[in-house]
Amino acid sequence: MASIERHHSNQRMSQIVVHGDTIYLAGQVGTAGASVAQQTQDCLDKIDGLLAEVGSDKTRILQAVIWLADMNDFAEMNGVWDAWAAQGHVPARACGEAKLATPEYTVEIIVTAAKA
Repeated sequence: MASIERHHSNQRMSQIVVHGDTIYLAGQVGTAGASVAQQTQDCLDKIDGLLAEVGSDKTRILQAVIWLADMNDFAEMNGVWDAWAAQGHVPARACGEAKLATPEYTVEIIVTAAKA
């Protein structure tokens, strides 16, 4: 049976959970109150760092779920996402509108990836 590794854990959650060859990241948010573009970039930078920590990268992302506080920000978020995404390695993706933890957050991104 595959082991389960948890990284950056506290009483509530882990930022990274690795089970076998699958990596699950907690939802990543950016700088509260920053623009949608900046919050998106912050999320993606955090995702890059967390995946690198467990020996993976954005080319190994299987699925991304993106929550926006307002779907009117879809194009702004996509501009940052499209510049970051590894062409030829884009994941399955969903994007929806949701009330996030605080009104200062406009973007949250959750990814599942494969180990490299």
